Amino acid sequence: MATLERKSFNTPNATQTEPLAKAEFVFFGEVPVVRATFEPGWHWSEHTKSIVGTDSCQIPHFWYMISGHIVIQMIDGKEAEFGPGDVGLVPAGHDGWIVGEEPCVLVDFSAASRMV
Repeated sequence: MATLERKSFNTPNATQTEPLAKAEFVFFGEVPVVRATFEPGWHWSEHTKSIVGTDSCQIPHFWYMISGHIVIQMIDGKEAEFGPGDVGLVPAGHDGWIVGEEPCVLVDFSAASRMV
């Protein structure tokens, strides 16, 4: 039987940082939710590619955008820009970068456990 739970990103269960990016995790059992913050100038292929060792991001995302703007480019060249209020479904096999001078903050509801 499920129990009522409340978590807060004010006190995350785990935090991961890399250049110009931070991920804060809350867990509901084994189910993670992540709040990601990307600073202006962040670009997956410049700041994260060498850390994970793949040619493109292999983590699928299902997110809700809180602030800022991010462009996602799939390996086939298709692009989409996401901004505040957008909900996105992004398959594995993409690059991404921040557009503008505002930090990009999003809440990701899928595959976050692979990032810890």
